[in-house]
Amino acid sequence: MGEWATSMINSMGYVGIVFLMFLENVFPPIPSEVIMPAAGFTAARGQLNLYGVIAAGALGSVLGAIPLYYLGYFIGEARLKRWAARHGHWLAVSEEDVGKADAWFNKHRGKAVLIGRLVPGIRSLISIPAGVNRMSLPTFLLYTAIGSTAWSAVLAVLGKLLEAKYDRVQKWVDPITYAVLGIMVVSLVVRAVRIKRRAKQKEAGAGSA
Repeated sequence: MGEWATSMINSMGYVGIVFLMFLENVFPPIPSEVIMPAAGFTAARGQLNLYGVIAAGALGSVLGAIPLYYLGYFIGEARLKRWAARHGHWLAVSEEDVGKADAWFNKHRGKAVLIGRLVPGIRSLISIPAGVNRMSLPTFLLYTAIGSTAWSAVLAVLGKLLEAKYDRVQKWVDPITYAVLGIMVVSLVVRAVRIKRRAKQKEAGAGSA
């Protein structure tokens, strides 16, 4: 993956970085933890300017966030709640949870987007609740740009400092990613068990009535 990213950046320059970071947002298996350190390494060799690399990374992230924002925008809260009521137990999401998540997002809004852009595993997905809650597009893009620029800068600078050893950046970031995802998975499992338990209790109560 690192060699492929480096090859594309070498051949396409800043446009390649924008394209790769756009893909990273709409197709998360292509990680920014590989793309931006590789771009930073290219800057260390003098082929690109570090500031240009960071700007290209941020631009690609912002462009990639827009499709997910509109996905949430057109799905809407009402549809999400209906889906959760019918099928949410498979993902440990209830109609109540959707309402709580919307309330939490509405409370934090810009802060949620900004911090979300800095958390591996959540960076792309935070765009969906922003759309669902009809967050102003200019505001969403502003906070997305700030968070994306900070994330791109950290990874690019680390790639430049490590030079040929830039692939080690992902080894440092991966444990954080796995820890965040692990906590999310455990939380989902616990929540799924509770939702099923509540559903059975309701059925039992309805049957006895």
